[in-house]
Amino acid sequence: MAMHERKTIDLEQGWEFMQKGITKLKNILEGLPETQFSSEDYMMLYTDADGLFVCVSEPSTTCARKKPPHDYSQQLYDKYKESFEEYISLTVMPSLREKHDEFMLRELVKRWSNHKIMVRWLSRFFYYLDRYFIARRSLPPLNEVGLTCFRDLVYNEIKVKVRDAVISLIDQEREGEQIDRALLKNVLDIFVEIGLGNMECYENDFEAAMLDDTAAYYSRKALNWIMEDSCPDYMLKAEECLRREKDRVSHYLHSSSEPKLLEKVQHELLSVNATQLLEKEHSGCHALLRDDKVDDLSRMYRLFCRIPRGLDPISQIFKQHVTAEGTALVKQAEDAASNKKAEKKDIVGLQEQVFVRKVIELHDKYLAYVNDCFQNHSLFHKALKEAFEVFCNKGVAGSSSAELLATFCDNILKKGGSEKLSDEAIEETLEKVVKLLAYIGDKDLFAEFYRKKLARRLLFDKSANDDHERSILTKLKQQCGGQFTSKMEGMVTDLTLARENQSSFEEYLSNNAQASPGIDLTVTVLTTGFWRAINRLISIFLLRCVLALCFCTSMLVKCVEVFKEFYQTKTKHRKLTWIYSLGTCNINGKFDPKTMELVVTTYQASALLLFNASDRLSYSEIMSELNLTDDDVVRLLHSLSCAKYKILNKEPSTKTISPTDYFVFNSKFTDKMRRIKIPLPPVDEKKKVIEDVDKDRRYAIDASIVRIMKSRKVLGHQQLVMECVEQLGRMFKPDFKAIKKRIEDLIA
Repeated sequence: MAMHERKTIDLEQGWEFMQKGITKLKNILEGLPETQFSSEDYMMLYTDADGLFVCVSEPSTTCARKKPPHDYSQQLYDKYKESFEEYISLTVMPSLREKHDEFMLRELVKRWSNHKIMVRWLSRFFYYLDRYFIARRSLPPLNEVGLTCFRDLVYNEIKVKVRDAVISLIDQEREGEQIDRALLKNVLDIFVEIGLGNMECYENDFEAAMLDDTAAYYSRKALNWIMEDSCPDYMLKAEECLRREKDRVSHYLHSSSEPKLLEKVQHELLSVNATQLLEKEHSGCHALLRDDKVDDLSRMYRLFCRIPRGLDPISQIFKQHVTAEGTALVKQAEDAASNKKAEKKDIVGLQEQVFVRKVIELHDKYLAYVNDCFQNHSLFHKALKEAFEVFCNKGVAGSSSAELLATFCDNILKKGGSEKLSDEAIEETLEKVVKLLAYIGDKDLFAEFYRKKLARRLLFDKSANDDHERSILTKLKQQCGGQFTSKMEGMVTDLTLARENQSSFEEYLSNNAQASPGIDLTVTVLTTGFWRAINRLISIFLLRCVLALCFCTSMLVKCVEVFKEFYQTKTKHRKLTWIYSLGTCNINGKFDPKTMELVVTTYQASALLLFNASDRLSYSEIMSELNLTDDDVVRLLHSLSCAKYKILNKEPSTKTISPTDYFVFNSKFTDKMRRIKIPLPPVDEKKKVIEDVDKDRRYAIDASIVRIMKSRKVLGHQQLVMECVEQLGRMFKPDFKAIKKRIEDLIA
């Protein structure tokens, strides 16, 4: 389009025409009879406004040649503002002043909406003014001028009345009345929009007072509810209040108010009354835990996790409750053990089955609380751990928790154990036992007891399932580290290799008939490093044979020699040490009533074989022939003459063995069974285990001290002790006096 010279319009003439257009716009906004703007009307107003403004552009344009006095830009800018001021003072404010409360709010919304329309239309009329004059002078744009007029002349005068009216409506809604939420949304949008891009007006002129009113409202409510309601009822009301306040934000409050509003409600309903609420006598946190109110506990967590340190008192109550329940289990087990009129073995069985099983059930229950009610929060995991550490490290009837756990595992894993469980249930139970082990301070004591029982299961073929044996070792390894299980894993591997070795031995005998000892012989070769207290390589002599009592002990010697010859064909670099005390024999006893098969230890078999040559032997003669210690001789003779099966008659017939006793083969012995097992009296291994563990601990403390000092070179005594405790804490809790003693010995 070709450039053309714009007409120059006189200010008074031009403004008079503009005034008519503005008046028409006002009439339309006021709802007075008036024709709508046509496109011709709009173009006339736009052109006149353009004519009153002298465009300043590039020198080559025709607009650049217009000079004052025809540039009315500043006057036009001022009159634009005056138009709003006049309309507000003559029309808007009178209409607002004569209305109150909700009616005033409706009028305000209407006036604000009209004002924005008026600003938009006039800004279009004066487009060139906005684009060139204002930009060149760095003046506020027309839109901002129009909105600022409303803020200065309307908003600043009535904002307090508007705020109070809105807060009053909110309180009415809180009391259950129906209000016009859309109206509140529109009113509060004014507080936001009037800030022209920042939230100061909304925050200072409305939100601050609204939050104060909210705090006062819920403070009054909490005062009544805490006195009248139970803890669960109070929490239901608090949760509902928070839900409604959040709903309020979504419907008419600005989204930025949500965290501040909820914080006020939480503070007044929860923080202020937390102690009184949680410790309510018949319905507080203790009662909810006691009565297994999982839904209420979940609600308590949801409410108190929102407030700073709100979970601390709940976790402490949880810890106290679990500790009390666990301690009650310990006392119950102690009472049951002290009242039990049975053998110690039965008492230990009771402890392992009842006490450990109940501790596992207790852990299952409260671990579910932590995971479900308390959403796996670390604070409650810590509380559960600390609670279980308190009572899990208490002994029961003289047995430590470490021993009870090891015995419990043994009962699950051995053949014929009292725990009749499916494979899946065994795996699940073993997993739970390993979790309990995490709370035991003396993990090394558990390891030693477990190794003892594992050895018996493996050596005497009492293990029910090799897969379960390996499975629990994997779990223990994950829990306590590879060093914890290395020897146990070696023991299991040894038995696998021993079976292969036995197959080779049987093949050797079949190929060397002249080397056969004439009886069935099974030998288990084990590595000393995995089996405590034996140096280098040991051979456990497990002899299963069928002998007549007329045979002598030379047969046993021949068995040993045959196996030695075989083993030398496999290796010449290992030494066999024979542990006869762990051997077993099946021998035939020819009694007058009938011949019976006796399952006995190698020592018992050797003692019985002596009576093939003599009918009557003294204690000293038996001891001399067998070349055993007093303790061993007393145990085996007691098992043969004073226990359930009296294979030998003792003179005199008392219940104890003494060096002056004589023994005679009981040819009249009989039993309804054809095959009987004659056990040795049980040995209290607990003392030996504890002694071994104490010795290992001294070595561990020494090693820890040396490691620390090699790394640090110079260290204060107290810091050395603390670092030593920290290093050893995973396996046991070392005594400070023991560490001090080891330091002194190392210095010496």
